[in-house]
Amino acid sequence: MDTLKRIYRDSLALLTDFYEITMAYGYWKTGMADRDSVFHVSFRQNPFGGGYTIACGLAYVIEYLENFAFDKSDLEYLAAARDRAGKPLLEKEFLQYLGKMKLQCDIDAVPEGTVVFPQEPMLRIRGPLIQCQLLETILLNILNFQSLIATKAARVALAAEGAPVLEFGLRRAQGIDGGLSASRAAYIGGCSATSNVLAGKLFGIPIAGTHSHSWVMAFPTEREAFEEYARIMPDNCIFLVDTYQTLQGVRLAAETAKGLRARGSEMTGIRLDSGDLASLSIEARKILDEEGFPNAKIVASNEMDEYIIESLKHQGAKIDLWGVGTKLTTAYDQPALGGVYKLSALRAEDGEWEYKMKVSDHGAKTSTPGILQVRRFQRDGKNIADAILEDGARPAGDCIIVDPGDPAHKDTIAAEAEHTDLLVPVMREGKTVYTSPALAEIRTSAAENLGQFPPAIKRFIYPHLYTVGLEIGLYRKKITLSLKNAKKKSEDLT
Repeated sequence: MDTLKRIYRDSLALLTDFYEITMAYGYWKTGMADRDSVFHVSFRQNPFGGGYTIACGLAYVIEYLENFAFDKSDLEYLAAARDRAGKPLLEKEFLQYLGKMKLQCDIDAVPEGTVVFPQEPMLRIRGPLIQCQLLETILLNILNFQSLIATKAARVALAAEGAPVLEFGLRRAQGIDGGLSASRAAYIGGCSATSNVLAGKLFGIPIAGTHSHSWVMAFPTEREAFEEYARIMPDNCIFLVDTYQTLQGVRLAAETAKGLRARGSEMTGIRLDSGDLASLSIEARKILDEEGFPNAKIVASNEMDEYIIESLKHQGAKIDLWGVGTKLTTAYDQPALGGVYKLSALRAEDGEWEYKMKVSDHGAKTSTPGILQVRRFQRDGKNIADAILEDGARPAGDCIIVDPGDPAHKDTIAAEAEHTDLLVPVMREGKTVYTSPALAEIRTSAAENLGQFPPAIKRFIYPHLYTVGLEIGLYRKKITLSLKNAKKKSEDLT
């Protein structure tokens, strides 16, 4: 079976949850399909117990939306769906409607590489209700995963304190696209290169790699394995030295490097992949220096993450490059970001906007109504607070923001404070109006963006909570609507 061809085809419109299709059918049947609506993508908690999240995946979103359409095979598949009585679940006219559908949505988004926080909209989608609904699953699929991996990579890069981080996770990644999108997101988050050759080709990410234990074991001796590798790759020699006796492997690598030097080339370094990496790296550094190779790099791999890197640095490890795989590309300690997609406004028949909100006994799950924007305030080039407010709002005087998790906590931002609105136009009536920067530019922007925040939010343990709040006018509207919904619920029960 050509499974990959069946999955990665021209139309990905069916890459969605079935209930998006049934709701779309319901909107069409009830005459609500074309009602103007607004949805937002946000998340409820920073991943990994951290103090921030890196927005990532917008370029994928744009590419998907530019090609959004139901093709003939999609419609034929949906036509075969049956209800419990054995009758067609979806009317032929509805399928014809889907086949003719052209995206008409306006999309505003936080650019990739931007630091974002819980409850803040990363994406605002406005357009016909049926179209906005059909986009829910794919937008969450893309943004949740890539933002998660970019954030993990940023944490790892911070732990490395400027030393290069190589992403080595393809073989443990969650499938083909999981591996590709993880490599892309990891690069944005701060990795310097990837072992994923296809990701290098598709995205322009630098590729890096050495050899594995199987290369060493394929030869009669470790010495022969190193010498043959040096002969074949004279200017790309990083020797994996721990197949047998690690420090003996370092000595053999140094001997091989002497012969390499005599032929006009230099060993790049060695790689440690097991054992006590702190003590082994210290001893390996001594051997390399004594043998005349002070510039040879020591690469370390083996189940790395930010906590292990931080610990090894505290132990005085002499490691120059970090190879990070499984725990990065699978987001090992938190496999999902938990982003949500909520309806926040629906235009009524009289043309007025009706604000919508999902209410929950769990405060974090109560959504924010309205057509929203995120305003970031700065002082002396540093970010000091974010306000979630209605798009286009211009609060008179100082901006008062209310902590949505603790209404008693308010902050006042001076009227003269510099600010930037984070959601920028990406699509208008289904046409792209935004140019995605090159991947290397996004990576640089992510590092610069993170540098504009206080170090305390970047701690791995008990990070400081950056100030994010609802602008007080929006907060009051949310409370009013919440009370209205509670009254409606009470009436429904009587």
